[in-house]
Amino acid sequence: MTINNMKQPKKKEYEEFQQYLYNKAHGYIWTPDTLELICSVNDNDPERIGKQMLEMKGKLRNEHVAHMTSDKHKNYVIRSLRRDEAELLKEFLYEAVFVPKGVEPPARDIINKPELRVYIDDFGTRKGDNCLVADFGGKVVGAVWTRIMDDYGHVDNDTPSFAISLYKEYRRQGIGSQLMVKMLELLKWKGFERASLAVQKANYAVKMYTDLGFKTISEADEEYIMVCEL
Repeated sequence: MTINNMKQPKKKEYEEFQQYLYNKAHGYIWTPDTLELICSVNDNDPERIGKQMLEMKGKLRNEHVAHMTSDKHKNYVIRSLRRDEAELLKEFLYEAVFVPKGVEPPARDIINKPELRVYIDDFGTRKGDNCLVADFGGKVVGAVWTRIMDDYGHVDNDTPSFAISLYKEYRRQGIGSQLMVKMLELLKWKGFERASLAVQKANYAVKMYTDLGFKTISEADEEYIMVCEL
C-alpha cells in the first residue's frame, strides 16, 4: 500500500479543519449527540427543550465564536474575554498608552486617571462593551475592546470606540490586524453601523487602521479621529 498519491490538504483547508475541531471541542458546534443530550435531560419536553436552546443561543451570542488563527510562527486563538479575566484590561490599557520614541514610559498608575478609567470601569455592563483577546496556548498577549463612552475617539452615543494593545514582543506580527478584523465583524453582527477610534499621528498603527477601512473625520495637533463604516 502506498500513500504517495494521497492528496495533501492545502493550508486553508488545514486551518479550517483545525477551526472546526476547536469550535466542536468548545461547544460552538451542535452535533446530533448534543441535540440528543438536550432532549434527554429535558425528558423530551418541547417547552423545556426550547427554553434551553434559547438560553444556549444567548450564551453563544454573548461569547462569540472563537477563531483559530496562525502567524508565521505558531497558532493562536482569538476569543472573547472571559469574566474572570476582566483585570487583564488594566494591563492592556497601560500597554495601549502611546509612548513616542525616545520618551520614558509613564508610571503604571497613569491608568487611574479619569480619562483612562472610562475605558475599563465596570466593563461588560454597558451597551457596546465587547472584548476579544489573542490567546497563545493559554497566555493572553493582546486585546481589543470597544465601548460607547465619552473618550478621545467619541463620535456619538450609538458608535462604539476602539481600544487595542499587545505586549511589545507580539507587536508587528499581524496579530493586531486580526483582532481588529474580528472585532469589526462582531460589531457588524451585533447591528452597529460604524466604529470609531482616536490615534496619535506618530503612531505606526495609523496605517493599519487605514488599511482596515478607517477614515479620518477630524484631527487635532497630535491625533486623528477615525471612523469605519460597517
